[in-house]
Amino acid sequence: MANVSYKHVWKRFGDVIALQDLNIEIEDKEFLVLVGPSGCGKTTALRCLAGLEEVSEGEVFIEDEVVNDIPPKDRDIAMVFQSYALYPHMSVFDNMAFGLKLRRTPKDEIKERVAAAAKILGIEMLLDRKPRELSGGQRQRVAVGRAIVREPKVFLFDEPLSNLDAKLRVQMRTEISRLHQRLATTFIYVTHDQVEAMTMATRIAVLNFGVLQQLDSPQELYDRPNNKFVAGFIGSPAMNFFDARLDAVDGALSIVTEDFIISVPADKLDLYGKHKGKDVVFGIRPEDVHDPSYLPSGIHTAPVKAKVDVLEMMGNEIFLYWVYGDGEHVARIDPRSGFSVGEDIELMFNLDKIHLFDKSVDEDNPPAIR
Repeated sequence: MANVSYKHVWKRFGDVIALQDLNIEIEDKEFLVLVGPSGCGKTTALRCLAGLEEVSEGEVFIEDEVVNDIPPKDRDIAMVFQSYALYPHMSVFDNMAFGLKLRRTPKDEIKERVAAAAKILGIEMLLDRKPRELSGGQRQRVAVGRAIVREPKVFLFDEPLSNLDAKLRVQMRTEISRLHQRLATTFIYVTHDQVEAMTMATRIAVLNFGVLQQLDSPQELYDRPNNKFVAGFIGSPAMNFFDARLDAVDGALSIVTEDFIISVPADKLDLYGKHKGKDVVFGIRPEDVHDPSYLPSGIHTAPVKAKVDVLEMMGNEIFLYWVYGDGEHVARIDPRSGFSVGEDIELMFNLDKIHLFDKSVDEDNPPAIR
């Protein structure tokens, strides 16, 4: 078991900066997920920890020991790759045992470890098969089993579920979460899928262009994003954004957009009043936009006119894509709603769940006003 640290880590590929001054403290037995869009640096961060990439600047620690100059085989980590990386000519047993054989582990111990890992993963009956005889989910279990038998200090997962179909991804992410609970070992997991990150992680590190945007619990990221990028990346469908300005309208501090005006709720006047006159980005999540006929109780609301563009019936909810002015936005509304495509409607914003971002600080990625 081990804690892991990135301290002022930079990684450059020629003129390209993949990681910029990365600082992360990962606690022993934690399940940390590195998430972000393609090219954000998450896999590079994982490979620097594994020793598959050299750090340009800074230090990487495993169990309070600097590992920058320690070969990958001596870092006591195990990595599960996106491509499974199984030897096609070997049986499942031999694939799982290969690393132990290289370390000259006694045969009896190899059998015990492989049998124990196979039982945990439910693949005891597959040990004599070759990889070509397995389904994608079974191959992924074998790849995870090969890591388990190593009994490493740290497990590294590089987008291990991206080759699986949607139903199997849901099943496997549950199994990996359960595996983390059973092994009580440090897991570091890379994905571009924010749903995977939200459902599996103890904490999530959100990266973009090699820069750590926010490191927090899944719920804190959802409720209190640091900036517009995090707000838009966490949550599915993504948060709706509107360019706006904080101004007084009829004596009341208001959020003024080209399409609508909303009075600032009383409990937010002290906070937002300090930013009066500023250009901001107004954000609201699709699940906080409601059909007036099916409002949750106890919330403060404001009406906004809209035109229905597309309706996606999901069974338990409806994704309503609506147009107002030049923008298209989305709401997650009650399945009993009777709206029709092309209809002019009124939607209700939950004012208890609004977000504002200060464009005067950063035009491209404004920070949250708190």
